[in-house]
Amino acid sequence: MALKITQVKGLVGTKPNHRANIEALGLKRIGHSVIQKDTPIIRGMANKVRHLVTVEEVAGE
Repeated sequence: MALKITQVKGLVGTKPNHRANIEALGLKRIGHSVIQKDTPIIRGMANKVRHLVTVEEVAGE
C-alpha cells in the first residue's frame, strides 16, 4: 500500500518544523503530489502537517 500526499495550503506563517516536514515528504508547492510508502514514519509526518496536506491511500508497492 502507498500514500498519495498532496499539499493544499502554503507555508507562509507556518512553524519551521512544519516546513521541514513538508520538505522531507518531498512536497514543493501547492498542488504538488508525491507517492510515499505507507510506513508509520510517513504517516506521522503527514499527521504533523495534516492542516496543510491531504492524504489518500493508493494501490502501490
